[in-house]
Formats: sequence, C-alpha cells, structure tokens
Amino acid sequence: QVQLVESGGGLVQAGDSLRLSCAASGRYSMGWFRQAPGKEREFVASISWIGSSTYYADSVKGRFTISRDNAKSTVYLQMNSLKPEDTAAYYCAARSGGNAALIEFEYEYWGQGTQVTVSS
Repeated sequence: QVQLVESGGGLVQAGDSLRLSCAASGRYSMGWFRQAPGKEREFVASISWIGSSTYYADSVKGRFTISRDNAKSTVYLQMNSLKPEDTAAYYCAARSGGNAALIEFEYEYWGQGTQVTVSS
C-alpha cells in the first residue's frame, strides 16, 4: 500500500501561483484531481511513470504543469494564473502501471487532499 502526502495548498489571490507536491514512493503513474464544494471530483492532470506523457483538463491547459522527480519520489503541480474557479480540494492519486490515466476509477491510491483557495 502506497501512502500519498500532498502539500503546498493555501489561500492566494487571482493571478498568483502555487506549487503542489505529492510524495509517493514506488513505480506509479500519477494524477491530480480536484473537488470544489457541491461538485464532483474532476481530473486535472496526469503523468506517466517515466514522465514522458502528460495530460491536462482543458480548464487548466496552459496554466498548470505536472512534473515529477523520481529521485525524490515526488510529483508536482505548478499552478499559474490561478482563478477563483480553481478553488477546490486537490487530491494526488497513484496507479500501478506506467501509463498516465484520466479517469478517477483507474487510480488505486489517494492522498488526503490539500485545499487551494483563490480569492478574486
């Protein structure tokens, strides 16, 4: 069983940047999802085990970047030009296998979430 620990959330103003981190040991492809109050959890970004493939939701494409440092067993989500609609709890997820995935049920392990709040 892998343990995922997210960090880096906080309260920022619109236009600011944040970088989320997720510590995860083992050979897993990784994803970030988010859930806003009253809404279903949605896909944000994912990355393959070796980092060669990345996928993004249309709503964050061009503003968010997912990356990983396997030597540090850490996955990052760099979030730039944040908008109030990015406000949500952000969850890190891991799946066995090298390919990145976009669908929630393909992920086996989940972190506890970190809150991101963007004020206007």
